[in-house]
Amino acid sequence: MWETLGTVRDLGRLQEIASVLIRNGFGDLVRRIGLADVLERAGRLLHWGDDTQRTPLTAPMRVRRAMEELGPTFVKLGQVLATRVDLFPPDWIAEFSELQNAVPALPYAQIREQLERDVGGDPAQVFAWLDEVPMAAASLAQAHRARLHDGREVVLKVRRPGIRDVVEADLRLLARLAEIIEARLPDLRRYRPAEVVQQFTGSLRRELDFAAECRNAERIARDFGGRTDILIPSVHWQWTCESLNVQDFVDGIAGRDLAAVDAAGLDRRQLAARGADIVLKMVLQDGCFHADPHPGNIIYLRDGRIGVIDFGMIGTLSESRRFQVAQLLHGLVEQEPEAVADILLDWAGGVAVDEGRLQQDISQFVDRYRGVPLKDLRIGLMLSDITLLLRSYNLMLPADLALMIKAFLTLEGMGRQLDPEFDMASAARPFLEQVVLQRYAPRALLKRGRRSLLGMIELAGELPRDLRRLVQAARRGRLQIKVETNALKGFGDQVNQAANRMVVGIVTAALIIGSSIVMHSVGGLSSRWLLVLGVGGFIGAGLCGVWILFSIWRSGHRR
Repeated sequence: MWETLGTVRDLGRLQEIASVLIRNGFGDLVRRIGLADVLERAGRLLHWGDDTQRTPLTAPMRVRRAMEELGPTFVKLGQVLATRVDLFPPDWIAEFSELQNAVPALPYAQIREQLERDVGGDPAQVFAWLDEVPMAAASLAQAHRARLHDGREVVLKVRRPGIRDVVEADLRLLARLAEIIEARLPDLRRYRPAEVVQQFTGSLRRELDFAAECRNAERIARDFGGRTDILIPSVHWQWTCESLNVQDFVDGIAGRDLAAVDAAGLDRRQLAARGADIVLKMVLQDGCFHADPHPGNIIYLRDGRIGVIDFGMIGTLSESRRFQVAQLLHGLVEQEPEAVADILLDWAGGVAVDEGRLQQDISQFVDRYRGVPLKDLRIGLMLSDITLLLRSYNLMLPADLALMIKAFLTLEGMGRQLDPEFDMASAARPFLEQVVLQRYAPRALLKRGRRSLLGMIELAGELPRDLRRLVQAARRGRLQIKVETNALKGFGDQVNQAANRMVVGIVTAALIIGSSIVMHSVGGLSSRWLLVLGVGGFIGAGLCGVWILFSIWRSGHRR
């Protein structure tokens, strides 16, 4: 850990992370993963404080507060964790969902230089008008309204200067800390920290690229080509780049302002149905969906259209995955536990599980909804209960499905706010039927059959060559079977460390004996060169002895 984290550029941030964890009652975690040892060896002191003086809060609340203190990277991490309903229970998801991007905005003078580079000139000349007071500020960027010379209103989403370096440093630390947690804290291994950090790293790096966000927006806009019930703002590519996003301004009512919706005379029921149709089309028909459709990213226009903004986080589902989702939802709605169990076992990815017990639990779960009218089914709640069942078996959903379930939960919640009678199951049914029909359409069957046939022909063509290579390797004695066992690897490391100590101990003993012989040999004390050689040997032996003692002490301290 010292070799990986003990760099000058990351030690300051590492101390800050450890201090925040200690302040929020996670001092034991800091000790168990070795952060205290690293910082103490680097000469940095931690102020442990008194846990008894801390305001009593639940563990999820303390984690949320720690993430807020640690800044943009950890706030974004919490938002990603809020999508992992398959890993965390509802109270944790609720706290993660409370993490907001809202932070104090930077003065315009601090972003002006970067903005000039991005737009290729003085912003006051490029735009007919630019509001230097931001309309919104988040952890990664802030937004300013502007007007083009042709009169169109736009929004400039400007990335905070220097934020990428801060994020990259945090990502390095998170990746290493995840490995340490998995190695040293078996009770936290079920949360798959390394896998979650890997997913988060890819998601955050994509979110830092504002040009990629605009490409996401245009991709979804193409999927809705010709439809007039949705508005996705156009991108102005002549100024858009990695650190600047320039899109049309969407003038409407924020998704959370239901009073304004009523004042504008908009039909809530129609908005709920239209929003459900938009999201279900993204997920089940197009396979590319807005992964964070919360009310802040939804705008109701006064003509009844729905505006969708902020495509920094999207999810994708392959055709086969969409078919599996359709089968799962159809099995839940039609009370078919066997179909539900087959899909969940397939998603488990070969993890050992008691299939008989799982099918029994799923049957009991589905029976709870038997006879319930379709309009009373809560698809989001059912999916949430399914993820709870998965957690009880230590099964983990793929990341794309976790995002999809989060989107369904958000959609159903917003639909119920707009229309208490919102029927998610009925809205989803036509899409589910369409997915199944598309799967078994003649053209789709022909396409899959042709792909399978070509694969079999290619395999048959390569099989003789592969078998020949295998036999040749066996004849030459080069056939190798590689088996990796983590437990044996750790044992091997311990044996290697013990052998190193033994070698150094033998060298130390040899230096002491050799130096003694030199010092007491004929002319040893009277000869200047022999004296220097003997004293040098004793000094080397002393250093080796100190190293051995320190290595033994450190090994015991780690335990």
